[in-house]
Amino acid sequence: MKIVATWKKKSLERANFFSASKWHCKQELKLMFKNNLFKAADIISTVEFNHSGELLATGDKGGRVVIFQQEQENKTQAHSRGEYNVYSTFQSHEPEFDYLKSLEIEEKINKIRWLPQKNAAQFLLSTNDKTIKLWKISERDKRPEGYNLKEEDGRYRDPTTVTTLRVPVFRPMDLMVEASPRRIFANAHTYHINSISINSDYETYLSADDLRINLWHLEITDRSFNIVDIKPANMEELTEVITAAEFHPNSCNTFVYSSSKGTIRLCDMRASALCDRHSKLFEEPEDPSNRSFFSEIISSISDVKFSHSGRYMMTRDYLSVKIWDLNMENRPVETYQVHEYLRSKLCSLYENDCIFDKFECCWNGSDSVVMTGSYNNFFRMFDRNTKRDITLEASRENNKPRTVLKPRKVCASGKRKKDEISVDSLDFNKKILHTAWHPKENIIAVATTNNLYIFQDKMN
Repeated sequence: MKIVATWKKKSLERANFFSASKWHCKQELKLMFKNNLFKAADIISTVEFNHSGELLATGDKGGRVVIFQQEQENKTQAHSRGEYNVYSTFQSHEPEFDYLKSLEIEEKINKIRWLPQKNAAQFLLSTNDKTIKLWKISERDKRPEGYNLKEEDGRYRDPTTVTTLRVPVFRPMDLMVEASPRRIFANAHTYHINSISINSDYETYLSADDLRINLWHLEITDRSFNIVDIKPANMEELTEVITAAEFHPNSCNTFVYSSSKGTIRLCDMRASALCDRHSKLFEEPEDPSNRSFFSEIISSISDVKFSHSGRYMMTRDYLSVKIWDLNMENRPVETYQVHEYLRSKLCSLYENDCIFDKFECCWNGSDSVVMTGSYNNFFRMFDRNTKRDITLEASRENNKPRTVLKPRKVCASGKRKKDEISVDSLDFNKKILHTAWHPKENIIAVATTNNLYIFQDKMN
């Protein structure tokens, strides 16, 4: 009876996720540099929690990585974790120039992926369009003193002047966080890298560009194995490109990659060295009633994420989020409309290039809720159990601490109600492309241009 009662209680809590929750702004982190002047280089391009949620990393268009650390639990307020403060900032990538192709290589950070912590140091992978780097993040709070052949300021002594031997000792010092590049994986991609994913064996990872996917070993930088190659012999016959790729969270031989045609291919590396032939193809037949000039563009998948359990995967196209069961290929088990009201605006969105925006998506820690971004600084959450959804806004008006976020609604047509916003008044320059969910708590990170908002759910 006790087990049944506990199960019912948890089921009730899951069923009332939105009704019993009060999302509020935990903090607003402004990522601006040099006299607080906003520049294009300050635009956030990726957001990622580490496996414990204690650290949160952001990458920007200027090639910088900023890591935030969560304060320890407040003893006066049980179950209340502190704010995120800047832990380390370093320049991950610099602008380069490809002299063979006469092309500039941007320093923009495309993806960041954390490795599980094995010792006192933390490790992460960061990539721009061409080069992947493995960074070690370590702390130092002691320094050696009392060298025999070196002065305290670093100058070397004349060995003939040394008359006595000293034993060097470690002295306490202010905490210093150091970021050092341990490996540099370069010269393996002809096209722009769009994804990196660490394998569950924690020894290998994949990197994907528009036409190829490579498999790397974390200890080997001078070679990688090409496991997917969709480049045709004649480039005029090219019909699709790879848009995202990810390893399965539990099965080290399985990975998926999505395409600009709206298909997802699951591959098994045990089948062959080159995984050009997929094991499964996930594709939903197109509704003829929705067929239009823009159908192929909006069906392109911008992100694919496995659930933590590994049973499901989530894909994001321009208008919707779809949940797929790995055992069913012909259609998704769940489909959530993110901003269906924009279907009538596709022509203007094509003209201002917004239709090519690449929105990301993420799962909560229990795989029961999914989240993704939209325009006007809106972001959407979908409860998989109740099928309820909510639209919230990340803005400076809502950034006061403990201010509960009010659900927002968009009026697509007809008479607009008091609290609704008209679809014609949406600001398409304000968009949330990058979001991340804390792996263990209801804390989310939402990136809007150069601002990072941290929201927390305070249950009733």
